[in-house]
Amino acid sequence: MSKRQQIKTTKRCVIKIGSALLTSDGTSLNMAGIAGWVEQISNLRKSGIEVVLVSSGAVAEGMCRLGLTKRPESLHELQAAAAVGQMGLIQSYESEFQKYDLHTAQILLTHDDLSNRQRYLNARNTIRSLLELGVVPIINENDTVVTDEIRFGDNDTLAALAANLIEADYLLILTDQNGLFDRNPREHSNAKLISEASADDDSLAAMAEGGAGTFGRGGMATKVSAAKLAARSGTSTLIAAGNEKNIIKKMFAGNELGTLLYAEESPVTARKQWLAGHLQIKGKLILDDGAVTKLCKSGSSLLAVGISEVQGDFSRGEIVSCITLAGKEIARGLVNYNSSEIIKIKGKTSNEIESILGYIDDAELIHRDNLVLV
Repeated sequence: MSKRQQIKTTKRCVIKIGSALLTSDGTSLNMAGIAGWVEQISNLRKSGIEVVLVSSGAVAEGMCRLGLTKRPESLHELQAAAAVGQMGLIQSYESEFQKYDLHTAQILLTHDDLSNRQRYLNARNTIRSLLELGVVPIINENDTVVTDEIRFGDNDTLAALAANLIEADYLLILTDQNGLFDRNPREHSNAKLISEASADDDSLAAMAEGGAGTFGRGGMATKVSAAKLAARSGTSTLIAAGNEKNIIKKMFAGNELGTLLYAEESPVTARKQWLAGHLQIKGKLILDDGAVTKLCKSGSSLLAVGISEVQGDFSRGEIVSCITLAGKEIARGLVNYNSSEIIKIKGKTSNEIESILGYIDDAELIHRDNLVLV
């Protein structure tokens, strides 16, 4: 099966719509465009594909409502524009999705939410729960409170991190261009569209020249960078013209449109590599022989009953090392409980957790999806 035809097997995706598409010549929200994209997303959802929508447009809509013709440079003015525009943006999505009996949920994130492991787990679990309930999560950067130090910089990066977060099969970035060209098509009439390439191809960055428009922060360079970031969790990226009729339907039907920047690794393999190599170890869990056998031979989650000892001071969502009684590291993973909680429940069954702690967040100490053997 070709890489384009593999798109038809999509189970979960992230769709990002840029500011240039969401505003009508800088005067108001592009309601016709929103209606069309929502209809197509609704059809995907009803065909069994889980969809997370990352939407730009809050600042642009706020600028339009406030009569601003130039994107504000000061942080407090940007935040004010975002606060005003967010109301109209989400209201528009909500009213359109209601036509198809679909609920939406607004999720505002900052970079700090995803770099902090506890918040990362919370965000991941919340979004997954929404998807299981048939809801369409709409993610945007929390422009109203974000500071320069913790901002994503553009919603392409946010969309890639969202794809990492939920382990999406594909990230579709809708823009005002037909895809990635070998040179800037606005300046070179002989520019050629790149149909397919590896997301890790270093030559792509040189092709993605040119900046963003009045209402956006990202250009093609940020989309190439986002594709590389998404690929670390096995997500392939599609870049296409959002103003083409039925573009979402066409892209997920495997049509030869836009640019496909494919991930070299499968989602599971890439995510395991990310867990194994990119996070700081915060503590250790010493496992009994039974737990070691289950982890190594059965691919099971790690339960409290298999813990013999806890070392270190760590919080929920941080990465810990799983050690045998002989002192050998066999796995790493993101814990669902902090060190003081695990000390209380180690050696206990999952059914005993609530009576000991007074609550139960998860039955597993480390879910197998957040666990990698080393």
